[in-house]
Amino acid sequence: MVKILLTGSDGRFGKIFRNIKSKNKFIFRNKKELNILSAKSIQKNLKRFKPNYVLHLAGLSRPMKIHEKQISKSIDLNIIGTANLVKEISKLGIKMIYLSTSYVYPGTKGNYKETDPIKPWNNYSWSKLGGECSVQMYKNSLIIRLCMTEKPFVHSRAYANVKLNFMFQEDAARLILKIISKKGIINLGGPSQTVYNFAKKFNKKIKKIYSRGEFPKKIDMNLSKLKKFNKLL
Repeated sequence: MVKILLTGSDGRFGKIFRNIKSKNKFIFRNKKELNILSAKSIQKNLKRFKPNYVLHLAGLSRPMKIHEKQISKSIDLNIIGTANLVKEISKLGIKMIYLSTSYVYPGTKGNYKETDPIKPWNNYSWSKLGGECSVQMYKNSLIIRLCMTEKPFVHSRAYANVKLNFMFQEDAARLILKIISKKGIINLGGPSQTVYNFAKKFNKKIKKIYSRGEFPKKIDMNLSKLKKFNKLL
């Protein structure tokens, strides 16, 4: 039986995995049980549970403005915390799964492949790229550049001129479990479409809004690598 330790398991996305039926054994650790800013806490958990994989979900995400207002917190949780995990995991040869974001791409041309140049456009995406840097140094790892949202779509308005790859968290979680044995970088999300076109499928009353520079308009990813792997599974 494969043992997967999840950091930040009490977060929005971590809770999704509690409802997934899997042949894998999940080890759920919240921020009190596993403090990613403490090497001793990380070591204690790895020694106790001896996982085959660490699925790193802990960190700071929303609201996006918090990364502008609380830079130190963003750096601590998304960059330093991730680096701390990599340092301890690499000593034991455990597989590291890191969830990054599609926002590390510039958002100027769209259809981004994993090998395309990256240029984050806000502090959140810079913090996620900072985490990527430490994970890239450890070869027994998988970086997933992810685009997902909660179900149901909670907003009353959606961008009609911003194209990306939204998929619901439940679908993303199931796909992640299918590809955890892979290494390198994989884009993961749904079909390329505007936020409005995605949202109106589930809320006919959704209203259109338009980005005037606050959000890149072409941030959608090329998913050919994901589709290739998914066919083999």
